[in-house]
Amino acid sequence: MTPASRRFPRLALAAASAVVVLAGMTACTGENPAEETSAAPQAGTTSSAAAEVIGDVPEDLLPYYSQEVSWGGCEAGVADQFRCATVEVPMNYADPGGESIDLAVILAESDGSAQGTILVNPGGPGGSGYDAVSENLQGITTDRLRENFNFLGFDPRGVGRSTPVQCLTDEELDEERSEYLDPSTPAGLAASRASAQELADKCAKNSGPVLGFVDTESAARDMDILRAVAGDEKLNYLGFSYGTFLGATYAELFPETVGRMVLDGGLDPAASNEEITLGQAEGFEKAIRAYVEDCLSSGSCPLSGTPEQAIETIRALIASVEASPMTAKDGRMVTVSTFVSGFILPLYNDQNWPVLTQALEAALQGDPSLMLRLADLSADRDPDGTYASNSTVVFSAINCLDYPMTSDDQQMRSDAEELEKASPTLGKYLGYGGITCEAWPYDAVNEPHEIHASGADDLLVIGTTGDPATPYEWSVSLAEQLDSATLVTWEGEGHTAYGRGDECIADTVDDYFIDGTVPSEDKVCS
Repeated sequence: MTPASRRFPRLALAAASAVVVLAGMTACTGENPAEETSAAPQAGTTSSAAAEVIGDVPEDLLPYYSQEVSWGGCEAGVADQFRCATVEVPMNYADPGGESIDLAVILAESDGSAQGTILVNPGGPGGSGYDAVSENLQGITTDRLRENFNFLGFDPRGVGRSTPVQCLTDEELDEERSEYLDPSTPAGLAASRASAQELADKCAKNSGPVLGFVDTESAARDMDILRAVAGDEKLNYLGFSYGTFLGATYAELFPETVGRMVLDGGLDPAASNEEITLGQAEGFEKAIRAYVEDCLSSGSCPLSGTPEQAIETIRALIASVEASPMTAKDGRMVTVSTFVSGFILPLYNDQNWPVLTQALEAALQGDPSLMLRLADLSADRDPDGTYASNSTVVFSAINCLDYPMTSDDQQMRSDAEELEKASPTLGKYLGYGGITCEAWPYDAVNEPHEIHASGADDLLVIGTTGDPATPYEWSVSLAEQLDSATLVTWEGEGHTAYGRGDECIADTVDDYFIDGTVPSEDKVCS
């Protein structure tokens, strides 16, 4: 994911599981399909949904719900245990008879007797559920849950393998990520607008009409077709971070087919883009303090003095990179955009704080190479210079459709000042997000609003008290909005809880999915 950069100011809402790899780096209720046994399709087979699974859907969508899906082997490098397929969905749900697009899906069979299928979204927007299942299923689930369920991963429309948004070459994306134009100055603002227009034009040219249909509501409608493809009358769902917004949107659209749904790291659907950015600025500033206090107590910290003095050292380092970019060992220039992106990534998971310590220590000695590597990981850039996904650009493509954003100069300046007050360390680099969407060829199709999902079965919302990317208050708000949700709180640091938290979190989620057990009241795990 792309945590922050000059023209992608909102932080990517990626699940903490997506960055767990950093820990190994060195300085180099009601009727539910879970009550029935579900068999996963075998390689070489075709499947189509039965009428009772499809349910009552508009006639012009029946061809999509009843399509025959061919299940076979997956792409090179994916283990033989997985089954993969392509599922067709309408590009424009207002015109189902028009052009269709393809979704890439991957299925992991249960280790035991499957009670049903759980659809997975790891966050983003722009995160790959295909990769989450093929590469990190054990990191985001438990042995017990995998014994009881099949897991279905998918790349949402516009993402990765699913009729992807295409904007820039790898070389152009390198330049895009590293460029820093300070929009707080008249010249920087004008240059930012020109650059944003260039990006928008390339996205429109290289992506085609799908660029206008990668909004979250359309992706949620796709999930109901995937539910039918999986053979489940109700949708079981595990969504992290942005995936909570996607899941809540599904519950709003299809409350009668909501099965067991876990929303971990809640995103408040009623919050504006500007409110979300401000909340993240506050959240990451708190995370920086928590990291610094831990670092100072470790006995091997490159920072010194009081926590305030240590944070000032970090701010001075970032300011020095802004004034004079550094050079990594591979010869690449590290600008402040790249540096901040790398700095933010380990803050998503407190297990990765030691990696941040290594990166800071090296940078303070003049070597930004590890910070650059962290930034590359956040953007899915491989060491050979190729990008494994389109997460950086599709992040903006989805957000520009999901959120109306202000692009008024005076309002953006006012918002930027508020961001700097909320986060003296990072706030400067999080503002002026409306510039990207001002140039975008498609207007927003969603207006932030409360989601109640009246009529849905019991849902589980999980919030982490020290979550920087989706602050705890958002999970509280999401649980309060939903008519039938229970809030589970994990008192911990980092982004999201399931797969990272303690046994209390794991058992609560597993009991809910497997047995339908819902806590009798809001629950706290510590």
